[in-house]
Amino acid sequence: MSIQKRVALVTGASRGIGRAIALGLAARGYDLVLNDIAAQQTVLAETATEARRHGGRVLSLHADVSNKAQVQAMVAEAVAQMGSIHAVVNNAGILRASDVESCPEEYWDSVMDINAKGTFLVVQAVLPLMKAQRYGRICNISSIGGKHGAPEQAHYSASKAAVMGFTRVLAQEVGPFGITANCICPGIILTDMGRVNLDDPSISNAWKAKTAMARIGDPEDVAGPVAFFCSDDSAFVTGQTLNVDGGIVLS
Repeated sequence: MSIQKRVALVTGASRGIGRAIALGLAARGYDLVLNDIAAQQTVLAETATEARRHGGRVLSLHADVSNKAQVQAMVAEAVAQMGSIHAVVNNAGILRASDVESCPEEYWDSVMDINAKGTFLVVQAVLPLMKAQRYGRICNISSIGGKHGAPEQAHYSASKAAVMGFTRVLAQEVGPFGITANCICPGIILTDMGRVNLDDPSISNAWKAKTAMARIGDPEDVAGPVAFFCSDDSAFVTGQTLNVDGGIVLS
């Protein structure tokens, strides 16, 4: 199977880390299925246009990953138009900050639904296909926040820890079918979601001081490690969690 014939599904692909991952995979010869919610239609289309400049096929599909019916329909449409799905990057995620005592139930539910349940639903939808073709690469985007966390992010940390636990068990279940499952844990990355705090020089400088490489990460810093987990270079690597944080969590 040549890489030019491989199809990768990237969720939450319109902006930030998801966009960088999509463009990184396109540059490496993958055909793409790009997903985001309908509200991100315009920016998702812009990402798709940029990805097509690398010469591959690109399909944009809108779906809420926390909705099983929408996820199932998205995967079915992707297979109908692209022929198969060989790699999945579960990147869609949200963060709604709040301390534990005053955290609205809605915040907890929405963060867990998208970050944790969304990963589960997408994987569940693609597994029959991957098992039938006896090949698959699953890369779930967690966070160093799932390992250590930060104030006002208990629900986010819980959701990302859930992704890591899910991935470890998933790897054991699907390994005999030629499918690998791994996690990427980004650190402090300059995205639209992170820029709210990182625009404050004192906060930005504090994080730089905690990072071995003394800088804030760019979304493109995550694309290469994800591409590794999506490729055959990682064929004997599964159930692992890789920190991509410039040296904050040293393990």
